[in-house]
Amino acid sequence: MVGGVLVLWAVATVTFFAVRLIPGDPAEAILGGPGSQTSPEALAAVRAEYGLDQPVLLQYLSQLGRLATGDLGRSYALNMDVGPLVFSQLGGTLILALLALTVAWLIALLLATWSTGRGRLARQIGSGLEIVAAALPHFWLATTLIVVFSVWWGVLPPISTMDARGLVLPVITLAIPLAGFLGQVMRESLTIALESPFVLSARARGESDRGVLWRHALRHAALPAISLSGWAFGSLISGAVVVETIFARPGLGRTLLNAVTVRDVPVVVGVVMIVALAYILMTVLTDLASRLTDPRPIRTPTGADA
Repeated sequence: MVGGVLVLWAVATVTFFAVRLIPGDPAEAILGGPGSQTSPEALAAVRAEYGLDQPVLLQYLSQLGRLATGDLGRSYALNMDVGPLVFSQLGGTLILALLALTVAWLIALLLATWSTGRGRLARQIGSGLEIVAAALPHFWLATTLIVVFSVWWGVLPPISTMDARGLVLPVITLAIPLAGFLGQVMRESLTIALESPFVLSARARGESDRGVLWRHALRHAALPAISLSGWAFGSLISGAVVVETIFARPGLGRTLLNAVTVRDVPVVVGVVMIVALAYILMTVLTDLASRLTDPRPIRTPTGADA
């Protein structure tokens, strides 16, 4: 609990001061942007209304006070409460991230199980595919997928639509690089697990190779990848900024990018705070999943198995 609060405080602090470093005047965003040609009197009135004429430290403390009460403030550029705005975009981004995480897990699992135990050549091929996948930038992969599946073959829409077909390319774009990272971890863990004493015992009891893999080794091999899923979720949310922009998909990523462009500080802080909360929740769920998946017995303080 305390750790989560500290994370939220650190996120709010870093975001607040980072946005302040972006060139431009937030008061201009409130009045329509840099090209609005507003008078100095109007700018001064807006700064006084929103507290922008106060010292930065006072603005920071005021924002922390609002966040502590659950008030995300009011958008400078859109003139609406940040809370409803952010939550209206949250669902689309969560669906995109969770689908991408699921697809990445499936790809990593299939690649790890295929390349393990099939000789040196299979391991080298699997390792090479994982390294290439992990190194692919989202913007390059998204552009390539659009050219291939939309321009050349015409089987999938180049922009995200409201149906399932519109999710395919964005999900694949996010899933493939993540699958490379998870695959490397899972394949290495699976190789170690297959060389462990409990596998030798299972083989001695007459367990088949498939049984050894799926009933014994895979549970041990999946633990490091499950532990990384919390980090992976945060990585997917950050990747959504690029993917949602390229595929014109509504979500937190596009909302954050637009807010940063016009220095809409309340929206930027609100989006980042909601993402941080989602990340903390995902980390807790990941830790719970690791405990449930871990086949090793839990030790009590007295040393006995629970």
